[in-house]
Amino acid sequence: MQIFKKKQHVIISYLVITLGILIYTFGWAAVMLPAKIVGGGVSGISSVLYYAVGLPIPIGIMNLVINAVLVLIGFKMLGSKFGANTIYGIVMSSLCFILWQQVLHVETLFDVSQFGGFMCAIIGGALCGGGIGMTFAMGGNSGGTDIIALIVSKYYNISPGKVILYLDIFIVGSSFFVSHKIENVVFGYIVMVTMTYVLDMVLDGNKQSYQIMIFSPKNKEIGEAITTEVGRGATLLDAEGCYSHQNQQVLIVMVHKTDKPHVMQIIHRIDGNAFISVTKTSGVYGRNFEKLKL
Repeated sequence: MQIFKKKQHVIISYLVITLGILIYTFGWAAVMLPAKIVGGGVSGISSVLYYAVGLPIPIGIMNLVINAVLVLIGFKMLGSKFGANTIYGIVMSSLCFILWQQVLHVETLFDVSQFGGFMCAIIGGALCGGGIGMTFAMGGNSGGTDIIALIVSKYYNISPGKVILYLDIFIVGSSFFVSHKIENVVFGYIVMVTMTYVLDMVLDGNKQSYQIMIFSPKNKEIGEAITTEVGRGATLLDAEGCYSHQNQQVLIVMVHKTDKPHVMQIIHRIDGNAFISVTKTSGVYGRNFEKLKL
């Protein structure tokens, strides 16, 4: 039974990764490439080569070749740090580019000239960010410049995130040679911002947690109700008011976004005059929350 559940989880993961890559490449093929807007990563490099250099090779093939070279260099310099998900993502993203462009010709679906460059950047960035966010959430990726970032950070004291950012800035900037229009470069940077925002929303939106601090003479009753009704632990801390110098107890609760409304209802029901502080947390790790990953 456990083996069946594990296989089922793997199948679902790869289905979601595939769907995410389909959405990601659709954003490129249907919106960004017809508008000659270039984003970051290996897809951006392939786009620049395709348009500026005039190579008569499909972007999907160039994407596969460049990623294959990067993976080989990565194996040489970093060792075997690339799992099946990376290889699958590279191959699938290349096949999806070929599907959208050479087979289905999705660039004919929309007249991007009616949208304008700004709208194309927003729509394309949102599609790319949502698609790649789904892929990342299942442990997949589409290869790309993160391999270069790992190599650089191995030999120089610079974080991989900064390397990826600098590479993407350079790739988008080089798109000037595609359209010879500075506004398209600006639209490329808008794609980067939009994609990053949507990516974070997909990855962290459902994982958002809150720290709630409650100041009330009925904190014990509130804590018991939260534990019983919501199923979340609560902690009572002894405190002293700086102005009144009276001893009191502060109740601290860590809850998921979906639990927050229920907790607030409990507090209001038991003590409508309670003083409450609600803070978004950047991460909560441990029992019933996220696992700590090093």
